[in-house]
Amino acid sequence: MTLFSSLLRVSFHLFARFFTSEMGEAQDPRWDGYDDDDGSGGEEALAAAAGLSCFSMRGCSGEGKHLDGCGGAGAAPHLDGTNSTTAIVVSELKQLFPRSRRRLLFFPGVETTFFFVCFTTLFFLAFIINPAIASPVWRDSAGNMTIMATKFTPEVMLSAPRRSAAVPNGNGTLALYTVSTYSFGEHKRRSEVRVLTIANGQSSVVVEGSGASEPNWVGEEEFVWVEGVGEKGEMEIKWGDVRGNKGVVKRFEGGVGNVKVREVERGRRWVLGFTVVVTPGGEIYNPVTEEKGLSSGRVYDGLFVRHWDAWSSENKNSIRYGFLRRKEEGGFEIEGLVDALYGTGLSSPVPPFGGTGDFDVGPKGLVFVAKDPKLDPAMYTKTDLYYLSLKELAQEKPKLRLVETPGLEGYSQSPVFSNDGNKIVFTRMRSKQYESDKTRLLLVKDLDELKAEEFYATEDGEGGWDARPDAILWSADDKTLYVTAEHRARNLIFQLPSTPCEAGKKLPSVITTTDGSVSDVRLLSTTVSAHSPVAGRLFVTSTSLVDNSCYSIVNPSQSTFHIVSSNSKQGKSFGLSRLSVDDITFKGAGDYDVHALVMRPSNFDPKKKYPLCFLIHGGPQGAWADSWSTRWNPAVFAEQGYVVVSPNPTGSTGYGMALQNGIKGDWGGKPYNDLVNAFEYIQDNLDYVDTDRAVALGASYGGYMINWIQGHPLGRKFKALVCHDGVFSTSNQWSTEELFFPIHDFEGTIYENKEGYQKWDPANHLNEWATPELIIHSELDYRLPVTEGLAAFNVLQAKKVPSRLLVFPDENHWVLKPENSLVWHKTVLGWINKYSGIEDDAGAQVQAHQANVTKRKTERSDKETFANLVSKLAL
Repeated sequence: MTLFSSLLRVSFHLFARFFTSEMGEAQDPRWDGYDDDDGSGGEEALAAAAGLSCFSMRGCSGEGKHLDGCGGAGAAPHLDGTNSTTAIVVSELKQLFPRSRRRLLFFPGVETTFFFVCFTTLFFLAFIINPAIASPVWRDSAGNMTIMATKFTPEVMLSAPRRSAAVPNGNGTLALYTVSTYSFGEHKRRSEVRVLTIANGQSSVVVEGSGASEPNWVGEEEFVWVEGVGEKGEMEIKWGDVRGNKGVVKRFEGGVGNVKVREVERGRRWVLGFTVVVTPGGEIYNPVTEEKGLSSGRVYDGLFVRHWDAWSSENKNSIRYGFLRRKEEGGFEIEGLVDALYGTGLSSPVPPFGGTGDFDVGPKGLVFVAKDPKLDPAMYTKTDLYYLSLKELAQEKPKLRLVETPGLEGYSQSPVFSNDGNKIVFTRMRSKQYESDKTRLLLVKDLDELKAEEFYATEDGEGGWDARPDAILWSADDKTLYVTAEHRARNLIFQLPSTPCEAGKKLPSVITTTDGSVSDVRLLSTTVSAHSPVAGRLFVTSTSLVDNSCYSIVNPSQSTFHIVSSNSKQGKSFGLSRLSVDDITFKGAGDYDVHALVMRPSNFDPKKKYPLCFLIHGGPQGAWADSWSTRWNPAVFAEQGYVVVSPNPTGSTGYGMALQNGIKGDWGGKPYNDLVNAFEYIQDNLDYVDTDRAVALGASYGGYMINWIQGHPLGRKFKALVCHDGVFSTSNQWSTEELFFPIHDFEGTIYENKEGYQKWDPANHLNEWATPELIIHSELDYRLPVTEGLAAFNVLQAKKVPSRLLVFPDENHWVLKPENSLVWHKTVLGWINKYSGIEDDAGAQVQAHQANVTKRKTERSDKETFANLVSKLAL
């Protein structure tokens, strides 16, 4: 096998090196077409040329919970889909083959003909004699051969290019998005901005750079983006167009981000808003050029000394507001830029995850959310919505205008101006100490009065729609709202009239979309003409358990959609399929049902048994979703040979507020019993699951549950456990930063309700700890300090329970750096495979193969000896 694998690789090298030319840059900008649905397959040929295990003949196209760690569609602070598996190796290939050598010759001479013969011969022999080395391939509806990964591994997942949500231009013909790729060969990340032709799904690179991001249209073919420049932490807002023209709009002496633009004078001027971190003096903060003191000491006299992964400082988030003007000689410039929050005492976006969803720019002013300065931010979630008109922004000290929301005092989120700029829609929670409270949809219909009306309001205050609306989009004519919300492990789009009066006549209706979960929704076109073929359509970005990024066009009026571009051909490039995805429903601990997602291996055989991989999500107000994740991806575990079951027990979101709120004051009660019921249901009903070889893993609250299970009977059902950034003792909850979280979930402060914290403490059951457990914790995790992991590991070691500790000094509650994530996955998989027996199964297969090889060698040796004897004896 090694011989023919080498021959195949050599043949590909020969093919690539001698069928390329020095003819300069290819005229077709779609050379790299790895995320295209159509077009040539330059990068796939290069992938093959490097001798990699995947090859092709053409191109392939939650908000942050307190204790989440589950990594669903909305869990990460930045949205990132991913591109096709083909492009995993792009950066390495570009080192081997400069761009000037990537174009095929169409006039083979003697030398190239010779090497073509060598290539085809070696290719044929390698596949005929040893077909086992061939990567699986598939054909799309056009009959094009497409790359597939031989096995979906952590390396494949982490190396796959990640693409952002796509942003259509005004006429719905083009869409901008970013792609970032990490190379484990170069140990570097590269990024680029691409433009997608919506009609055919093809894309091309328009900006290449290590830090290009956040593209926004300023016309039908022109756009702006932000990019880091130099080594001193400076950034620039740049402009470019689809034809390749580029320029600098403005350079800043520090970081800028969350750029938003909105046209106010057709083709000539746009409102511009973006965020910065400012010093107390109002200058943009730059950590690279910051003057370092002689002492590293910090002194605090109030709460919130640190947050998420950083110690608090005097620097604050702020919003810059101004105008972007097209210059007569070409290009763009910024006019009248002001710091909208300077002197107000407010900070926006709200850390740690606040971004573009915390503010909006309109032709008449700015709307934003900010923490209430009169309340301690560590003790209360309350954020208010503020509006500043253009006149107020022009004042030296703007007069703050607060939007009134009687009876609602929690988080305010997702403010969006209507297209005419006269109205605002946003969401707000009722409780000021419950971070996962139900969000209520609200309308401000008069910018002078700033009074909000609630959609689906009821006299008891609970609201008539049992869902938690999140992202909001106005229709082009401002008559309809499109709102995303969780529903049974999916994030869906709902539509409703844009006024509470009309909407109250019936509940929002679901819009049909692709499988999986919606991560972003935009208007395909801003036109309101009924005769336009794109009017009323939506451009949707989504992901699923098998597809890391999918762009589709949805027609709400006809409940239809069609896919424009799928990164992985709906999972095929990864060797994944929707056939592997299933779900189950079983009785919970009370009078309710519990839902769970199931993922089987791609080579699943119902006649065989597969060990159970039992995943427990964090939050605890969170949920496993039919969406992509690079942190907790069920397919990674399934492709090791497990059946993965991901339950959404009491506390989970997307199943109504009763199930979600049922975890309050009951951390180890109903949720634990729901999981016991899940295990028993699997044991009794899924014949292909081997529960005698089960393993369980969880992060954050899921890590808490792992430690709780460890001390209870369910813990003896598993061969091994994995606890990532979990809770050792609930009595330590006040070492966290957002204290409103334990105050709500444990029904009071620790000094007022100590019994509530101790009742569900895993540390009360240490005598029962006996199952092998892997502990993972990070030193920058200020939500659950690293001492939680150390304490659990120390107990396991002292009790002589097989255990291992993995620590990341430079990660927070999530392991995000690619090299660290690869170590995380290898350590986790190595641990569970050892105890589930999968490692032994793989070893047995290798030994059997080696035995067969030895047997064949022995047989050949015996025949040679026999032949020699026959010859010697002249018989």
